[in-house]
Amino acid sequence: MKSERQFDSVAVNKKAERGIRAGHPWVYGAELVRGVPECFENGGLVDVLTEGGKYLGTGFYSAKSKIAVRLLSDNANERFDEAFWQRRVKYAVDYRRRVMGPDFAACRLIFGEADGFPGLTVDRYGDYLVAEVLSFGMDRVKGVVFRALLDEISGVRGIYERNESRIRLLEGLEPGSGWAEGVPNDGRTSTTITENGLRFLVDFAGGQKTGFFLDQKYNRRAVANLASGMRVLDLCTHTGSFALNAARQGTDLVTAVDVSEPALEVARANAALNGLEDKVKFVRADVFDYLQEAEKLPPGERYNLIILDPPAFTKSSKTLGNARNGYREINARAMRALGRGGYLATCSCSHFMTTDLFLDMLKTAADDAGVRLKIAEIRHQAPDHPVLLGVPESDYLKFVICQVV
Repeated sequence: MKSERQFDSVAVNKKAERGIRAGHPWVYGAELVRGVPECFENGGLVDVLTEGGKYLGTGFYSAKSKIAVRLLSDNANERFDEAFWQRRVKYAVDYRRRVMGPDFAACRLIFGEADGFPGLTVDRYGDYLVAEVLSFGMDRVKGVVFRALLDEISGVRGIYERNESRIRLLEGLEPGSGWAEGVPNDGRTSTTITENGLRFLVDFAGGQKTGFFLDQKYNRRAVANLASGMRVLDLCTHTGSFALNAARQGTDLVTAVDVSEPALEVARANAALNGLEDKVKFVRADVFDYLQEAEKLPPGERYNLIILDPPAFTKSSKTLGNARNGYREINARAMRALGRGGYLATCSCSHFMTTDLFLDMLKTAADDAGVRLKIAEIRHQAPDHPVLLGVPESDYLKFVICQVV
């Protein structure tokens, strides 16, 4: 490290040092070995040092969050100027061009810490980009990042910010949404994308998250490959993406269930958009209640394939036990509703529910249902949501396809 540094510095304990050296970019306030002066600028850059004064990296300082520093680089000579962000954006976009190929037109362009943009998500829906900014430091430089994205992707008709999470309050940022300042837009807040040969409506101003769940793209394709000739039940269908992927494979009928009528309205529109309105039956119901009734069907009328894509049952390690019980109950009911030889495609989108914990839960659920499971595939999120080794939070989606035997 250079002897003279332009940034203030903090020192961390041995635990934080081990985490940083293992590749994790977060430093918690409790891991600092001495207090932080009040003069430190919220969202400013600080060096992170060992207790002995050795350089570990440089990152954004947060005065209010439990995460005191989010590291950006361990290069002591980095300048963190506009050219730095342009290089980082180009690297992220080039990665998507390579791994997504023809699916580059609808994918996640920036996936937070996994791409070196702590607290920033950017999704692409054709000619529109949708961003979520959750850290104070990234909020300060987002304009530079947005300009770099416009340089990399031609024909962008607007960047819409979905900054509605209450996480922003923990950073000292106000929630809100709207068009990004300084970026021209055409005022439209919905568009249509193509995924796996199907067209989907995306309401990026009012839909969940940034408007569409891009991470399940290839999992939907994997399920569709199984669906031909089956009676399919898609639970927590949301806007119908799994159901429509299954329906186009020649199934007699897909039943798609969700508790949200607004989501089902979009799902019906998506079915009509693809000429599949006669192939999918949409039902508004609580999925637990629906499965309870499905268990009572005679063997010849039972579903051959059930898809379970519930929202995260936990967003905290403190509620992991309750979440496991919820996953266990809904999966056991699905197994009983399938009967022997049926297929279950089930997932968890919580990083607290690790792959090992999820598989253990499935084993317990199978015991509850009085069946055994044959695992066909264990999958994760699509490669536009890369997993960064050393950062377990980036490995969040577990998707298991199994057969009840």
